Amino acid sequence: MMVAFRVDASLQMGTGHVMRCLTLADALTERGAECHFICRAHPGHLIDLVQSKGYAAYSLRCESSKPAIDDGLAHAAWLGASQQQDAQACFPILQAIQPNWLVVDHYALDSRWELELKPHYRQLMVIDDLADRFHQCDLLLDQTFGRDAADYRRWVPAKCTLLCGSQYALLRPEFAALRDYSLQRRANPQLDQLLITMGGVDKNNATGEVLKALRVCPLPADCQITVVMGSTAPWLSEVTNQAQSMPWPTRVLVGVSDMAQLMAGCDLAIGAAGATSWERCCLGLPTVMLVLADNQRQVAQGLEKAGAALLIEGTHCIAERLHNYLSALAERLAALQTLSLAAASIVEGHGTNSVIQQLEA
Repeated sequence: MMVAFRVDASLQMGTGHVMRCLTLADALTERGAECHFICRAHPGHLIDLVQSKGYAAYSLRCESSKPAIDDGLAHAAWLGASQQQDAQACFPILQAIQPNWLVVDHYALDSRWELELKPHYRQLMVIDDLADRFHQCDLLLDQTFGRDAADYRRWVPAKCTLLCGSQYALLRPEFAALRDYSLQRRANPQLDQLLITMGGVDKNNATGEVLKALRVCPLPADCQITVVMGSTAPWLSEVTNQAQSMPWPTRVLVGVSDMAQLMAGCDLAIGAAGATSWERCCLGLPTVMLVLADNQRQVAQGLEKAGAALLIEGTHCIAERLHNYLSALAERLAALQTLSLAAASIVEGHGTNSVIQQLEA
């Protein structure tokens, strides 16, 4: 099976779209598929990472000046071109590949782009979180917790198969493999190992704000803090310097390849409400969750309502809310286990296999 992915990463949109497509591509490759990636070279792109994993990656030129785009999509500017320009650039690539499946994970593409390229793929899969635009696809995946297929019925053809809900979350196999171990160690809750992860970019430096707030929080004297950042994060050097002056041992890791093991060994995460939400849920990792973008709000509010996370909306109230949360958790460690069990009930870690079964069918 030949599969092509049209997906981007950038300082503006983050790295989550590419990372979840890589998860799917890795699983497909293990089953004998051949995967190709088409990505625009935005500032903060991950084309080198895609290639380092052995995939053919076709780079689309990033325009030096912002194009005038008004096609009615809320995230149109994220494309770096018009949909027609993007389709024209993809045309010869897809014509050469002739994929069985084209997988599109991009908020700035809709049915107009999909129809333009339809002669050059057999079937189309769309990965989305927004339910805000029309698609001409055969399969659509939205791994948001609580998402109902009815949310997409007006946006897709009647014959489209809809995979909606966190049971379809695209996770690497190591998360399911470490799930039992991670849940068992939380039977005796502690607050000794903290993990801070604000996504691969964190363009507004929420990580730095969290570290500043933690300095006056009631953490155990033997607490250890781990910060995970992406290699393209613009505040990496500042955060690294800040970590050296923290009251507790604080390490900054870049380009982490063992995220599941790292999460399983931590007692509490302070993280953004992005794609890693499902990784944390699978491992039952209690989380103080920050909403750093509008498209994260539904995920975060759904997890808060389910009792699976403590929520901070925006960076303006990090200091106050984080102090209150950590004070309460320090006084009642059992609340960590309550958060853990609620989170673990949301994702079991087998979503990637479920999605591939649909692709193969």
